[in-house]
Amino acid sequence: MWSTIEVDGHPCEIYEPSQPSEHGYVLIYLHGVSGEWLNDKAEFTEQFEKHGIRVIGPRTKRSWWSNKICPEFDSERSAETYVRDNILTYVENQWGVSAPRVGLLGTSMGGQGALRFSYKYPGVFPIVAAISPAIDYHLRMKRGIDETLPLMYDDPEVARQDSALLHIHPLNWPRHQFFCCDPVDHDWFEGVDRLQMKLYSLGVPHEFDFETTAGGHGFEYYRTQAQKAVDFLMERFEQERLRLPLA
Repeated sequence: MWSTIEVDGHPCEIYEPSQPSEHGYVLIYLHGVSGEWLNDKAEFTEQFEKHGIRVIGPRTKRSWWSNKICPEFDSERSAETYVRDNILTYVENQWGVSAPRVGLLGTSMGGQGALRFSYKYPGVFPIVAAISPAIDYHLRMKRGIDETLPLMYDDPEVARQDSALLHIHPLNWPRHQFFCCDPVDHDWFEGVDRLQMKLYSLGVPHEFDFETTAGGHGFEYYRTQAQKAVDFLMERFEQERLRLPLA
C-alpha cells in the first residue's frame, strides 16, 4: 500500500488505502528535517487505512518548506512552489481531487511548513494539522547548526520574518487548524506556545494539545499524536464537505 514515485524529478512516498474514502480525501505529508519516511510508521498507516485517506509525501530534503531556493533540493524551484504547483497538479490529475478535499499534515520542519502554507494560502489549504512544528527555525541558523538555512536567508532575522508566526493574517486564516507539542520539547515548545497565544489574541479559531507528553521531540511523540491529528483532519474534511456554498 506504500510506494515511491517520482513527481517532476523528485521522489514522493504514496499511500493507497485498500478502500479509499468515497469522498476522495487526500493528505499531503510534509516531513521533518531528518527526512524520515512514514511508510514504516504503523500508527500513521493504521489511521490512513481506517479512514481511507490517500497520502502523498514529497521529499524536499532540508528545504524548510520555504519559498526560497534550497540548492540541496532544487536549483530552480522552491519547496513551496513544488507543493503548490507540482504536487497539487499531480493530486488533481491522478485522483481528481482539489481543495478543500486536500489537507496538510506535517511533523517538525514539516509542521511549521504546513502551518505556513495554510496561513499564506488559506483558500488552498483550509485544513492543517501540525505535530511538533519547528516554528522558530531561525534559531538553528543563529546557533550555526543548519547548513542549508544560510544558503536561503541572509541572516536569522530574515528567516524569522518568514516564519509561520509572521504569516498569520487577522482576517484571512485557515478554517481548521490543529497543532500540538510535547511540553518537554525544550527546543520548540516556546515558539508553538507563542503561536497559540497570538492566535488566541487575534480570535483565530484553532485547536491544540500542550498536555500530552511522550519523550519530547521525535517520532515517539509523533506516533502518540497520530490518531488525534488524523481524527481532527477527517472531522474537518467532513465539515468542509457539508458546508453550504457561498451565494
